[in-house]
Amino acid sequence: MVGPFEQALLAAMIFVIMLGMGASLTPRDFYFALRRPQGLAIGVVSQYGFMPLIGFLMAVFLGLPEPIALGLLIVSCMPGGTTSNIFTYFSKGNLALSVLMTVTSTVFGVILIPLVLLIYASALDLEIPRENIIATLVILLVPVGIGMILRKVSANVGAVTEFFGSMLALFFIAFIAISWVPRNWQFLMTTDASTYFAAIMLGVFGIFIGYTFAKILRLHPRNARTVGLETGIQNAPLAIAIIVLTFPGDQQQSIVAVGALYSLFIVITSTLVTLYFRRANTAAEQKIPDSLL
Repeated sequence: MVGPFEQALLAAMIFVIMLGMGASLTPRDFYFALRRPQGLAIGVVSQYGFMPLIGFLMAVFLGLPEPIALGLLIVSCMPGGTTSNIFTYFSKGNLALSVLMTVTSTVFGVILIPLVLLIYASALDLEIPRENIIATLVILLVPVGIGMILRKVSANVGAVTEFFGSMLALFFIAFIAISWVPRNWQFLMTTDASTYFAAIMLGVFGIFIGYTFAKILRLHPRNARTVGLETGIQNAPLAIAIIVLTFPGDQQQSIVAVGALYSLFIVITSTLVTLYFRRANTAAEQKIPDSLL
């Protein structure tokens, strides 16, 4: 369970993370995005087509308990996280496309997250508080707007804000490991192996399917890597924030389990994938890609 202090700290961290995301954007980015909608379409399909379907199928075939299945669905329906931008950079991907896909999926998420959650939760006969989730998402868009304003007023302030937002996303993982895991050790020790499998393989399947999807579309290798990472790396801090701010304390522990475990293991998965991607150095790699194709 997440205590009151952790709830307040989590809210503050989410605010800064979303602030940093907004600071990475300018109106010009949206202009170029609209001129090349293929990249946006790929991002939306990857985030809200593949990932929720993966989460749903695992919940069904693994026979997960209701709270675990609900937590898995919430994580799988999240937009891309700022952590994906960091791993995209180190994997020699297309950073501009990564940031654009992250923010686009976040903005579209206000409508698509409740909608997709409703569809899959209904199929699993699960109850979700849609109104609370929508309200939380709308509130979390406010720091994105503030970040864009900061970037507009001062490029230097925007760059610093973006950096701290990205770093805080990684700090969040450490926060989960140091704070939540030890206090819930007994719960984790008694958690079924299927829960661990779902938390780990959600990211693995997402990266693989996103990358394969991009290769089928014959995207440039840099962009294919970006789509793969953006697909598999979800905004776990946002998922945990939604769970904490939406569900009562007695339900939080089981529902938040997948989000906490996913946060821990996605860093390991993404690091291994990044090391693999960095070895790519083919002739096609040397071609300068279209930023969104």
